Amino acid sequence: MAQWEKLRQLESVYLTQVDELYDGDAFPMDVRHYLAHWIEGQDWDRAARDHDVAMLLFQVLLENLDIQHSRFVQGGESFLLQHNIRRFKQSFQRYQEEPYNLANIIQWFLAKEKEILQNAELAEQVQLLQVQQNPMETDSQRNIERKMTDLKNKVQCMEHTVKCLEEQQDEFDFKYQTHNMEGTTNEAEKTEQMKVLQALLNRLDASRKSMLSGMGVLLDGVEELLCVLVREELVQWQRRQQKACIGAPDSTCLDQLEKWFTTEAECLFQVRKFLKKLEELMGKVTYEHDPVKKQKPALQKRVDSLLTSLLKSAFVVETQPSMPQGKGPLVLRTNVQFSVKTRFLVKFPELNHAMKVNVSMDREAPLVKGYRRFNVLGTNSKALNMAESMSGGMVADFRHLTLKEQKSGGGGKGIHDLSLSVTEELHIINFNTEFLLHDMSVSLETSSLPVVIISNSSQQQSAWASILWFNMLCLEPKNLLFFANCPVATWPQLGEMLSWQFLSSTTRGLDSNQLDMIAHKLFGKQQSYDACNISWTKFSKENVPNTNFTFWVWFDGILFMVKMTHYSLRLCDRLKLFMDKTLLKKKQRGTFLLRFSESIRDGGITFSWVDYSPTGEPDVRSVQPFTKVDLGQIPFHEIIRNFQILEEENVPENPLLFLYPDTPKVEAFGKYYTKKSGADSEYIKYIRTKLVFVSKENTLEAKSPMYSDTGPEPSPSTMNPRYGLGGEAFGESPSLPLPLSPDPMFSAMVDPDEDLNPTLQEFLNDPNMYHCVDLLSDDTTFLEGALPGHPFTALLQPCE
Repeated sequence: MAQWEKLRQLESVYLTQVDELYDGDAFPMDVRHYLAHWIEGQDWDRAARDHDVAMLLFQVLLENLDIQHSRFVQGGESFLLQHNIRRFKQSFQRYQEEPYNLANIIQWFLAKEKEILQNAELAEQVQLLQVQQNPMETDSQRNIERKMTDLKNKVQCMEHTVKCLEEQQDEFDFKYQTHNMEGTTNEAEKTEQMKVLQALLNRLDASRKSMLSGMGVLLDGVEELLCVLVREELVQWQRRQQKACIGAPDSTCLDQLEKWFTTEAECLFQVRKFLKKLEELMGKVTYEHDPVKKQKPALQKRVDSLLTSLLKSAFVVETQPSMPQGKGPLVLRTNVQFSVKTRFLVKFPELNHAMKVNVSMDREAPLVKGYRRFNVLGTNSKALNMAESMSGGMVADFRHLTLKEQKSGGGGKGIHDLSLSVTEELHIINFNTEFLLHDMSVSLETSSLPVVIISNSSQQQSAWASILWFNMLCLEPKNLLFFANCPVATWPQLGEMLSWQFLSSTTRGLDSNQLDMIAHKLFGKQQSYDACNISWTKFSKENVPNTNFTFWVWFDGILFMVKMTHYSLRLCDRLKLFMDKTLLKKKQRGTFLLRFSESIRDGGITFSWVDYSPTGEPDVRSVQPFTKVDLGQIPFHEIIRNFQILEEENVPENPLLFLYPDTPKVEAFGKYYTKKSGADSEYIKYIRTKLVFVSKENTLEAKSPMYSDTGPEPSPSTMNPRYGLGGEAFGESPSLPLPLSPDPMFSAMVDPDEDLNPTLQEFLNDPNMYHCVDLLSDDTTFLEGALPGHPFTALLQPCE
């Protein structure tokens, strides 16, 4: 069943989420509905990174809107439907120059729909299996639960005590009033009545003192719990959220905290009711040295103070600011919509839609010269309500906010003359609301984690590096001058963060061996890397030696490449892509491993395998790395599947047999293979050339590029350094007019760190090479200079 049809059949709570998803103007629900089948059949992921594909889909989308409009006209549909379709088409025209932006938007909406479906399916499974989620409780949580239960029991006992006290006072008051009304003159009787009244008053006084004492003990328990909730549990949640923003697999669910905060607030409001009842009783009956008159003001002040502290801490940012198409949260771009969600952890039904949250910016902006100021535009005021949360929490979900830089204020004078780049300049988004319930009024404020605000998408990579560094190291969320005196990171901190980044792109993080390979790249060979430190400058500003890019640019390029590849690279849990190829020397023939290139800026992946000479010596061979452009044309698992070399007998052979350490290739990648292979493969169109270098030692090596070509000889500037699978998919030149080859084949293996750009003349002048046998013509005479017996023979084969 199509995704859109599945969504339409969901329960109302999830249909509401779908309705909220399409509440804005970014992508109309009408278009999603009427073009559902076509939309779900397109590769929007590829269109988001390929301008030509994006332009094609953009044009087809407009054509489909025209067709749908014609259907409305012919079917006599309402004038409003016809008008809306025309309006949507005109609105989409703004993507004419950058159609990949529209592809990004559609891809994002489809992903959000899948999330709603997954949540609905999970809820259904839980309900059918009658499974309750029982997260592992820590000792601290069990202790809190025990104290919460004890607190609720004490409040119930206190409520019973108040009723008993009221009954005692009513008894005393009745007898006292009766004594006054009767006005007996019998002194003995009067004395006896006074003794009874005195005994009742003494008991009443003792009960009042006991209740006030018990209330003090109860408040001691409340205060102890409050300290645990606010100073420990909430702080730990905030740290987990901070780490989760940069990829840590930490839970940021607030349901448990909400339960505790709500319970504590209910108990404190009950205590306020008890104090109010005491004041009411004192108004009816009071006496000299009345303990209520003496102790109530202090108790009232303490209750209100605890309650105020609880309420102020209960207002939090549940989901940090993020853009739909950003690299991650906390990186915002001017004039681009972003979303953020606040939550009030005291869940009282009577507060639903009663508290309005307002958004502002940089209330405590640092006095730094040149520090920019921004205005928050859009729907920047919203009521806390229970309808916008799956758990029914009190949330205000802002989904249509934008930032605009103030014309004045930026570049002004400040007491700090710092040199911070745009991506090191931190800003905070503030939220405030007013709590008003049972004559209790408290102003509440909270703020987001620091965000980096950019004005161009080219700044995203650097901005995300700043967010990673800040949230990895900083425990003071309001430290906006963090980068003015930026601390270093220890390798354990950095390694953990890098593993989180990889986890967000695949199904697992990096193991200790892979992290050691990265540490070796950063710090050189060390017995232990635990004591190694890395500075912010070395992480994101200084180029890696012998390259023109920083460590972060290199690592982020790898992450991007993995994200955009097919599932075989993202999901295969056996892949270990930061590995030393020398590990292969002790493995069986045909064992191969995949490695990330260290010399390609935007990410490259290669594979190495081991073969053995007749004397038993291991020979590790590698192919030149494949880039994200290559992998955008053909899935990596298809490269592994179809890779071949020609040995001395000119018999094609796939040397890749076992994924390191010993997993059969089919077991590791087979589930991702397409049904067709070889000449029938859908990817054969990307395979253009075949080239074989055969040596007497059976060792493949490359000296220069050669081509089979029915057209003119390529110039040196368009020579393809990859040998074998070439052309647009795997070469430097996308313009070679080569015919298709029926056999996918890589014929020459090259180490990724070698220089592979000799000129054609250098190749022709190489004395160690045979010259070509021209198999494209009838003349198969050896060209001048071909000497039998030379150690290398280059065979140029025509494409079939």
